[in-house]
Amino acid sequence: MGDLPDGHFRHLILPYTGKVTHVRVPARGFSSDFSAVIDSEKGRFFVKAMFNRPGGRKASILRERAINPHVQPLSPRLLWSVDGDDAGWIILGFEAIEERGLDFEPGSPDLPLAVDLLNRAARLELPDVARDWREDRWDAYVSSKGELGLLRGDALLHTDINPANLTVGEAGSWIIDWSWPTRGPGFIDPACFVVQLIAAGHSPESAESWAAGCTAWTSADPRAIDVFAVADLRMHRRFIERNPSESWLAAMLAATEAWASHRGVSA
Repeated sequence: MGDLPDGHFRHLILPYTGKVTHVRVPARGFSSDFSAVIDSEKGRFFVKAMFNRPGGRKASILRERAINPHVQPLSPRLLWSVDGDDAGWIILGFEAIEERGLDFEPGSPDLPLAVDLLNRAARLELPDVARDWREDRWDAYVSSKGELGLLRGDALLHTDINPANLTVGEAGSWIIDWSWPTRGPGFIDPACFVVQLIAAGHSPESAESWAAGCTAWTSADPRAIDVFAVADLRMHRRFIERNPSESWLAAMLAATEAWASHRGVSA
């Protein structure tokens, strides 16, 4: 059992929820200033909120709000939102779903479902609202303009593929937490899946065999995947330099090193 951040927050959501009767903060973390499943007079909602301050975190929640209508029914529906210069918060109220994150470990029965979700995502059209959201997080880690060109494309990307964001429940399966959707080459989401599989215990060969079930992977230029593998390795090296005590970053670095070695590419 948790609680709402403050009385002002409670006042902001009151028109959409009525009296709040229960607040449950999820066990897993979300990249937000507040998130919880709430029960209220008007129903159950998953509420996600950021402080209304300039910067990347504010930009991400506004982007998530903008993309939600275009990722249905792959993502839970956004039912209401609150923001404004005097609000202090940007709050999104989603339909609450009963779900769990997928298991990426070798032998998991969830793996075919993960591939299906990635293929469903690959079939989403790039909406006009996302055309200026060019994927550039790996740009600083390539070696030439030619390599940079291989990381350009017109697919709608999620880019945070991990076991917590691919979920399943009795009512269906979803990709959640569209905090930073971008426009880029379609293979990037399956490539992120490969790295997560290796981190979960797969060999690089096994991880790529699962990615081979993804249409965006099989249609990609292998050279582009090589460029991405090296850029991802360089990026995770930088991350671990900045945060050497983070064990999860060390695991991701080890996964990117194993994948690059398997592909015969070096940073």
